[in-house]
Formats: sequence, structure tokens, C-alpha cells
Amino acid sequence: MSEFSVKSTIISRYAFTTVFCTMVNSGSEAREAVFEMQIPAAAFISNFTMSIGNKTYYGEVTGKEKKHSTDDKAKMKKPPSPVNGRENGYETFKASVFIPRKMQANFLLHYEELLQRRLGKYEYMVSIRPQQLVGRLRVEVNILENSGIISLEVPPLRNSKHKGNGKAEGDVSPPPSTVIGQTKTLAKVTFSPNVVEQTKIARNGILGDFIVRYDVNRELSVGDVQILNGYFVHYFAPMDLPPLPKNVVFVLDSSASMVGTKLRQTKEALFTILQDLRPEDHFNIIGFSNRIKVWQQDRLVPVTPNNIRDAKKYIHNMSPTGGTNINSALQTGAKLLNDYIAQNNIDARSVSLIIFLTDGRPTVGETQSSKILSNTKDAIRDKFCLFTIGIGNDVDYKLLERMALENCGMVRHFQEDEDAASHLKGFYDEIGTPLLSDIRIDYPEDSVEQVTQNFFPNYFNGSEIIIAGKLINRTSDSLHVEVTASNSKKYILLKTDVAIDLPSTNDIRAIPGLEDGRGDQNYIERAWSYLTIKELLNSRLKSNDNQEKEYLTEKAKSMALAYNFVTPFTYLKMREAGLHSEPPHEELISPSTDGIGEKLQSLQGHKAPPGIRRHQDKQRIKISKTSADGDPHFVIDFPSSKFSVCFNIDGEPGDILRLVSDHKESGVTVNGQLIGAPAPPNGHKKHRTYFNTITILSNKPERSYLEITPTRIILDDGERLILSCDRNAVVRSGSLEVSISANSNITVTIRDTISFVILIHRYKKPAPYQKDHLGFYISNSKGLSSDSHGLLGK
Repeated sequence: MSEFSVKSTIISRYAFTTVFCTMVNSGSEAREAVFEMQIPAAAFISNFTMSIGNKTYYGEVTGKEKKHSTDDKAKMKKPPSPVNGRENGYETFKASVFIPRKMQANFLLHYEELLQRRLGKYEYMVSIRPQQLVGRLRVEVNILENSGIISLEVPPLRNSKHKGNGKAEGDVSPPPSTVIGQTKTLAKVTFSPNVVEQTKIARNGILGDFIVRYDVNRELSVGDVQILNGYFVHYFAPMDLPPLPKNVVFVLDSSASMVGTKLRQTKEALFTILQDLRPEDHFNIIGFSNRIKVWQQDRLVPVTPNNIRDAKKYIHNMSPTGGTNINSALQTGAKLLNDYIAQNNIDARSVSLIIFLTDGRPTVGETQSSKILSNTKDAIRDKFCLFTIGIGNDVDYKLLERMALENCGMVRHFQEDEDAASHLKGFYDEIGTPLLSDIRIDYPEDSVEQVTQNFFPNYFNGSEIIIAGKLINRTSDSLHVEVTASNSKKYILLKTDVAIDLPSTNDIRAIPGLEDGRGDQNYIERAWSYLTIKELLNSRLKSNDNQEKEYLTEKAKSMALAYNFVTPFTYLKMREAGLHSEPPHEELISPSTDGIGEKLQSLQGHKAPPGIRRHQDKQRIKISKTSADGDPHFVIDFPSSKFSVCFNIDGEPGDILRLVSDHKESGVTVNGQLIGAPAPPNGHKKHRTYFNTITILSNKPERSYLEITPTRIILDDGERLILSCDRNAVVRSGSLEVSISANSNITVTIRDTISFVILIHRYKKPAPYQKDHLGFYISNSKGLSSDSHGLLGK
């Protein structure tokens, strides 16, 4: 591996990450190379592209109809154990290829995620585990938050031993070679250790997780509403509110499998958690194995020094024995909490919850997951939330996930060999301070549509509520927002009109640190699509109705295809880039249906310009012989006469040649500018010339100007847009469409009747007489008039 680089752009909590890796085979025979990357489980991979030698393979997201076999060329491999699964917060992406001798392979992976706020911070994590020392290793994280960045920290690299808090004991300094720059709204963090510095961190190349944590300045009323291109995202995270009282039941696994480290760490965490309970809280503890043992029968007790002391003694005396009766434990906990709520004059604004912890699967009593789920839901009856925690490799994560999802809770999974006590305490800290209950955020029905979840049972200190949607009336100058909720002293009603300040595309491009033409300029729409798809997947997971599941599946699939996301219902076809008359060779990459986590998709969705969604053409482009390519060699095809005319032009560097001119009729003009290069040894020419710039002007019905080079495309249709040739993208501007196949070709279509194809010729190690250049081909000339002229237009 000669290079491993990661570049991330985070705009208003929405993160775009690109991973680039180069592997070189310097041996005398072909060898297998494996590109492996851990990504956050919540992320959607939005592209994978790889090149081997002179061949490039790009991904096309397709709807899944049935199970597909996985090709050897590039594949996702299911993690060998839960430690590498999405239940642990990340998943492993793998692509393996054979590299011919003396050649290299490049891998480009892109994924997107919406950062969640926990304990008052957003945490962005990127895995740095190349498994070898790398000559060029670099991580760059760019953050833009228009509301202002009020805190920024980069803790030490996080490995399995310190996975819970991201820092080694006694050390809070950033990793070596980290550079941090920050203004009011922008931050840039780079990490670029040389080989010596990498060796000091980890000789095996497994450096760990590079983490950036930050928080933003906040509006104190209805929150931060951001609007762009007809979409909005609403961030709501109130502060300085008194905590609500809690009624909490801890349901703890004490079966024989908890023996040793797991039970010891559970006890340590509970000792600390009990100490953090507030005087207005009430609690109880249930231990379960074969039998269910309730600490205080038929009641919840207030938080007093004596009760805390007795609870710690009860936990200390818990000993592991017997099997795992999950169903009865949850039924007992739900009944205990329901009876307490019904029989006591509790504060109507208090928050009731169950915290359930286990290390295994149900082995005693009811063992069918479907029955446990239905029994739990019937027992809770939407009156309180269930939070589930799994420890170790034997836990049934899917059961815990769905139990939490169906009962307005959250799930966490920790490894036994990690600092589980710290994990447990950290998870409790996330939910231990409820500030609001029954939060509802509304917008006028005639102003918005397709709004994501807008009712939330609880808001916990340090978290954030996020809602996104579409504007119906894009010309309106304001959006009315109402927030209703309850806190410990009163009911809250907040109202305001949020001004709709529609930033232009030029405003977004003016952001320092962002590249022209990037898809992250449309971040609000992508955040809305991300949230919507996540909600559809969660709704499907909770549903027991087959017809409803089918509807949710199709809706999630359709949206994933529109935004180039791979989900359990879409998969990625790998196609070889370039233009072929024969059907292209296809390779298949299929995500596992076991979970949302294992997925593979295409980077194209990230690189499309604002407001444009990628769509792959189903058919390959047909090219006529009419062309200008090479040094430049011209071919004019006469299909009706079944012959072609060929000729060369010996131009000079800097000359501009008129290739097509149909200005009066179709309004299309195409020019090509020459670049010079020395002639090859023993050649008959003094020098060579190639096209290094192609310009296309279309004046009808509106003016559009294109300037194409081997590395970039400039589109000027009143607004200037710059696209890179090394990223797949589709741009539509009026009657003009530009489709980029990364590092291969650009197709320009005008009014669906004129098509030009520009081939990109780039050399990795060019000889002196070789220059990166372009080839120009006429694919469809139906829209050109009989009066068109130029070297190819006659």
C-alpha cells in the first residue's frame, strides 16, 4: 500500500467521507490485494470505484429482486464475528482484486452519515487501520457550521482497549502530527503521520479510530432551521432546563454466562449509576436467570442514602447462576412500572423507563423472539420506553434492537474485553437526564410535505432532535414553526416564523475549503433522504404485516435508487468504465440481507451538483466513426454511402480548430484547442499535437457554455459550475445534459437530438512525447442541420 488518505466534509452535521487507497504490486507475478475499511454502521456508502492497471470499474446501484451471488472481483464479506458487526457501531467493507505484476490498483470509497449528538458533542470517527505502514497517510476533516462552532477537540486515537471514551488514561492530547485550525464557523483538522510516527503508534498499521468531537452555538427558541433548494432541516436541542424526575427499573441478567468480567463490570457501572440518581427519582432493581428476583416487591423506592446503600448491597450479592429467562424478566419489570404509575400520584411530567441488560439469548421460558417481542409490546403499552444493552458475542442483537425500536428506546452493544463499565455508565449518562417529554414539532400543512418523524416521547440532555422535509411553496419568505413539550414545571409552547433566506449556488460555492461542483452543496436534501430512508427501514423492521412490509420495502428501495444509496433492498453492479460496442462485463456486489450495515454503493451520488440526482443509463453509448482523436486524426463517416474519409491536420500548439459549427440552426458550436508534444524517437514529424481543450457552445433555447479538459469541466449557464473528471456525475441544465464517467469519458447531450462523446486519455507515467489529451466523437447528429460545417460538421 503506497497511499491511504481520507477526506471528509461535514456541513451542518451531515458528513461526506471519501477514502482513497493505492496498492502496488512490485512482484513478478499477479497477487491478490485486499482493501478493507471499517465505516460507521449508521453510514450509507454512496460509491465504490476501483481501477486495476488501465481498467476502471464503477458502481451502479440497482434494485434487488432476489438474492444474487457475489463475484470474486470485488465483494463485501460478512464480518467473522459481532465485534466487526454493525451492532458494535461499525461494519467492515472489503474489496479484493488480483493486481497484475508491476501494476497498481486504486480504490475509492465514499460514504455519508448524519452525525448524532450525544453527551453534548457530535462525534465524527474514521478508522485508520491499513494493517501496514503507509508512505502517504493523511486524514483531513473539514467542518462548516453556520451557527458557529463553540467547542472542538481531537482526543487520542481510539483502539479496542479505550473504545469507550476515545482517550487513554492520563492522555488527552491529539495524536502526533495533528494540525487543528478553526474560525467562528469553519474548522479544519489534518492528521498525517510519517512512517516513523506510525511505527510509534502501531507497527502493525492498526492505528485505531481518529476522532473529532465538536458542538455548535444554539438558538434558544425553536432551534436551528436551515433551508436550501426547497428542503429544510430542523435541529432542536434546548439547554438550561431543569431535569424531569425519573421512574426507572433496572433489569439485570445474572445467569451463569455472566460469570466473571461481565457481571463484575455490570456491578461497577451500577454502583456509579445509582450514585447519580437524583432525589426526585424513583427506582427498583430486578435480577433474572431461571428465576426472577425483585429487590423491592411491588414498588419503586425514592432515592435516599439508605435506599442507595441497600441497592448497592443487593447488587454486590448478585451471583451468576442458571439460564436466561428474558420474557419473564421483562414482563415483571413492565408490570412493576405499570402498577407503580397506576397506583401512585406520580408527576404527570415524569419519565418512566426500563434499562435492560443481558449477555445472551433466551434459554428458559418463552424462547421465540417473535413472541417475546409481542409480549413486551403488550406489557409496555406505549406508556414508557425500553432501553436495551447487550454484552459479549453471544447476545441476540436483533432481538434487543427490535425491542428497543418498538418501545421508543435505544440499543447498545459492548464487548466483554472492552471497558464495559465505562460503556454502561456512558449509555446511562445519555438517557439519565430527561429534560422534556412529549415533544411535538409542527409546521403548516400547506407549507411542507414529506416531513420526517415530528413526535418524540423524550428529549435527553446532550442529545438533539432532527426533523427534515420539503417545502411546498418555495417562494414563501418564511416558515412557521410550533414546538410543544412538557418539562418538570410546565407545558411549553414555542412559536416563531423562520425567515427563508434562500442561498444561491454561488453562495454555497463560496464556502472556503469546499471544492467546486461537489454534491455536498446539496447537503440538506441528502440529509432529508438519509433520515427518510432510515425511518422507512426502521418502520419495516417493526412491522408484522407482510403487505405493509412490502410497501415500505418498495418505498425505501425507490428512494435509495434515487439518491444512490445501497440498503438491504438495493445492490451494486460493477461495470467497466469506457465505451464498448459489445455488452459490458458486469461484476456483482451484493449487500447482506441480514442487516442495514453490510452495503456497497457508488460515489456518484455525492458528486452530483446541487439539485441533481444521479441516474445510470441502462444502455451503452453508440459512437459513430465521425471523430477527431490522437495526433489529431479525423474521420468523417458517410453511412448511406458506406465509406469514410480520413485525414490529419498538422497544427501548431495553441491553434483552435472549428470542429462543428451550426450556429444559425441548432445554435451549436464546437472548438478544439491543440497542445504540443515532442515527436517520438525516429518519427517523421517535428512535433505532435493533441486536443487538450474542447469547448461546446449552445445558444438555443438558452445559452450554455462547456469547457472540457482531461481533468475538469466548466459549465457556464449563467452560473459557473466546475466538475472534476475523476468523479462520476450527471448534470442537467435546461436542454443540456453532461454525463461524466470518471476518468473515462464525458457525454454531452443537447435537446436529446445532438450527442457528443469526449474520451479522456490520461497517462500514469507518460513518455516525453505523450500528453494527456481528449478525443471528440459525434454520437448523435440528428439535431444538426444540413448547413452545419466545420472540420467534422460538413
